[in-house]
Amino acid sequence: MGILADGKPRGLRDIVKASGLSEDVVSANLYRCWKGGFLLRTKKPIYEQERVFRGRAGWSRNTRPYHLYVLRPKGIEYREVDGREFVAFKKEFLDARGGGAKSKAKAILDFIRENCDKALFSKEIAGSLEDENVRISDVMANIRRFEGKGLVYVRGYKLDDRQTPFKDGYLITWIDPNKPREQAIEEAIRRTDARLLQENAESPMMGRVNRVRDIVIEHSKLGRLVGFIYIKNKLQCNENEVEYAINRALQLYSDLKMVKLFNAYRYYYHDSLSGVNLEAAIKMKENYIRITKGRANRVGHNWEAVVEWFIDKFTVGARFWTQVHRSGGMDPRRITLHLIKGVRGRRNVAEVDRVWEVTPGIFVPPTTYVLSCKWGLIRKDDVDDFLEVLRWSKEFGVNTPDGRQIKQGVVGVFAGGAFDPKENVQLKDGSKISLASYASRMNIQLLKSADFNSKLRERGCLNLTVQKICKIAKDEDEIREILDKVWKEPSRSDMLLASIAEKNKELYDFERMLEEKKGNIRF
Repeated sequence: MGILADGKPRGLRDIVKASGLSEDVVSANLYRCWKGGFLLRTKKPIYEQERVFRGRAGWSRNTRPYHLYVLRPKGIEYREVDGREFVAFKKEFLDARGGGAKSKAKAILDFIRENCDKALFSKEIAGSLEDENVRISDVMANIRRFEGKGLVYVRGYKLDDRQTPFKDGYLITWIDPNKPREQAIEEAIRRTDARLLQENAESPMMGRVNRVRDIVIEHSKLGRLVGFIYIKNKLQCNENEVEYAINRALQLYSDLKMVKLFNAYRYYYHDSLSGVNLEAAIKMKENYIRITKGRANRVGHNWEAVVEWFIDKFTVGARFWTQVHRSGGMDPRRITLHLIKGVRGRRNVAEVDRVWEVTPGIFVPPTTYVLSCKWGLIRKDDVDDFLEVLRWSKEFGVNTPDGRQIKQGVVGVFAGGAFDPKENVQLKDGSKISLASYASRMNIQLLKSADFNSKLRERGCLNLTVQKICKIAKDEDEIREILDKVWKEPSRSDMLLASIAEKNKELYDFERMLEEKKGNIRF
């Protein structure tokens, strides 16, 4: 009371510092003096941000509520000091934690209990209790406490080691404590399932997620695994949208499983498919992969090695980018780009086959080349997709007054077996140009197998083509070995290919055997 005698408003910490008493003692006596009519207290708490040093944990930022106190003149119930309202003790002025108004925690819990037959998103709960000053941060802070007490069931996207919220926050429902625990949890899960299904009509993405689940369950009931391409054809959307839907389905439904065959091909099944049936399904699918993907996969990787070899051979002063990848089998020259905007379903990253820089001279800025390879026929959609990746990548895109563009000094290179000669690109003025001309306008260079074959003919390899090399070589290392020897001794190219073909005869026989069995195996 002596400290407040000068009439200046002070808070708890100010009085603790001035009196030398403990914070608990000062707090208890300030409340007694306010309730006894000796003090006036601010009508509403004051909030301020503060930083607290937590030692090795670093700094934390908190919002601290506190009140100010002044001496109460006799007969005065209300006073205004420095623009703040000070009031005498009344129950209506008590804070929620002081036994006054209904607390936010109780309001949230009562709302969930009253809607025990529903599953609600955290944003919905905050919106419904907006009149009680409940914010989204208040909801989840209290929900986690209720979850620890076993009063609510909280659902989100399930990752390996954590959960992440849905678009509208976590999905929350009541767990009835008066029912057997297992039954109450099963009912809570069914309510969240029903709510997620209801979201399908409003969210195309959630519709795809649940369609993925249906397809996987259907195949598991028939004793089969289901692959990415089948799901893509069923959903009729682009590759990246399917990828995203499958990943979300695996996070959302823990009963969906993935198995990786040959450490490369992903297949999916429901956990109802287990034991002997699962083993049989895996063996059948491995045979299917050997038949339909083995040779195509080998030739496709060999094509990337051919393009890389010619770039190394004919690009003077090229400095290739490298990255360390989590997967030890991934080529360090394959580069992962970071996207600032999703491109055809890709959300955060995209991959390109090679990136290299060429510096013509000390006074000339370097040119950066970005390579994408694809074996087979190339169409406009492939070129557009590559262009969008470059534009929206953090590494090679830039914002301009005309929109997002590729940075100056960056050139895209697209290497394909052949480009569709029948495909023309229609311009805004109605005219049509070839795919090669369109790519040139977009500053993308097109490389074809014919371009590399012409270099081989100039060297003296008249009967040799890169297509033949890709089909004969067993892997990328052998591609480089063949091209090195052929370039050094072009006259011996026929003999070299014959010896390689003889060495890999078992591989070709195995692939031929699988092709012959293809018609006798049902999948």
